[in-house]
Amino acid sequence: MSDIVNGLGRTSAYGALGVVLLILGIVLVDLLTPGKLGRLIWADRNRNAAILLSSALLGTGGIVFTSIWTTYDDFGKGLLSTAAFGLLGLVMMAVAFLVVDLVTPGKLGGILVDPEPHPAVWVTASCNIAVSAIVSASIA
Repeated sequence: MSDIVNGLGRTSAYGALGVVLLILGIVLVDLLTPGKLGRLIWADRNRNAAILLSSALLGTGGIVFTSIWTTYDDFGKGLLSTAAFGLLGLVMMAVAFLVVDLVTPGKLGGILVDPEPHPAVWVTASCNIAVSAIVSASIA
């Protein structure tokens, strides 16, 4: 029975950490794009903003999953490494966003929240997934 209770505690800790990292990802995307992300997606039904945020959440989730899957036997060390890799992934996705913004015409944040569908959102979303895959592969 103590194994179950111990497992529930560890799962709760990793789950809480994962939720915190996802929230940080939402905040980061909100900071990188103009307007309020919640309003853009839920009130204005902006597909561009939804795709961009979804890719960041999927990428962050992939990094957290990989980090937990390959975690250390030491619970504290595993939790810390998951937090570190998750934060690194968020930073790297933000840097990739800024680099794409620098090398493409226009202001990327504005393009990505435009109500009209834009192909740049798919490029940026793919960049998020690619960066998270690279971080995930480096964990294993």
